[in-house]
Amino acid sequence: MAQQILCHQRTRLSYKDAYGYVIPVGSASLMAWVTDEGMIGVDGFDIEALANAGIPAAIVGASEESTLDNLDSLMDAEVRAVNLPAVQRRIEIGMPGREALNRM
Repeated sequence: MAQQILCHQRTRLSYKDAYGYVIPVGSASLMAWVTDEGMIGVDGFDIEALANAGIPAAIVGASEESTLDNLDSLMDAEVRAVNLPAVQRRIEIGMPGREALNRM
């Protein structure tokens, strides 16, 4: 069995830094970008539990012509679900992940 490694990287957004994480879980990977105030990630995250803590969060998904195979793809992916704290920051379903993250 190949060794699975946690991946961590940093990127600069318009006004702040975001930190990306890939967490291997069995044959799948949980991926997320996190700022000092919120996060976007794949559908393995419970954004309603984060809402209970007042943390804005959004789930992104691949479009028909793209896949979610690395952290960069999350930035380009479309927001599919948001919690209430994210809505309060004007994050909308259908916007790109990078735009949503810039609002967090």
